[in-house]
This record gives sequence, structure tokens and C-alpha cells, in this order.
Amino acid sequence: MYQRTVSVGSRSGLHARPASLFVQAAMRQPVPVTVAREGSAPVDARSMLSVLALAAQHGDALVLSAVGESAPDAVEELASLLSQDLDHQDLDSKDRA
Repeated sequence: MYQRTVSVGSRSGLHARPASLFVQAAMRQPVPVTVAREGSAPVDARSMLSVLALAAQHGDALVLSAVGESAPDAVEELASLLSQDLDHQDLDSKDRA
């Protein structure tokens, strides 16, 4: 099992838009990935309702886990996404349009 702990980078936490981007990325992974608050039961990272139910706020530590040959790549890609301020990126892209 490959695991990584990452802090939520979005200023407004893992609400609808950042959660949606995260879940979509998880669905593209070749292995199932779980996400959990430290010390809590993991949930399927491909489930929008489960990810939203984490109620993760900016700076909260989440543990990503996966099993299999592609697990490190999958977890690292999702960790990179989760650590970004996805709300801030949305504002930047709107300003350029």
C-alpha cells in the first residue's frame, strides 16, 4: 500500500468545485484510491458524496492511499491536485478569458 498525507490547499476547503475536480481526477486513475482524515476510516476518492462528507477545510491533513503497481503515481497525482488552491486557479483562468 502506498500512502501520502497532504494538506488541503483550496482556501475554501474541499467544497463542491475542488471536490469535483479531485473526484474526476481520481476516476481517471488506473487503481482505486481512498482518502481519509487522519485517524478516520477511508472513503473512495471516486465518490463525490463521500469526498464532500469529509468536510475538509483549508489546511486539513488528508491521507491518500492506493494499492497496486500504479499506486505511487496515482496517489502523487491526486496529492499534487489536492495541495493546490483550486479556487485561486479558477479565478486566474476567468481573469484571462
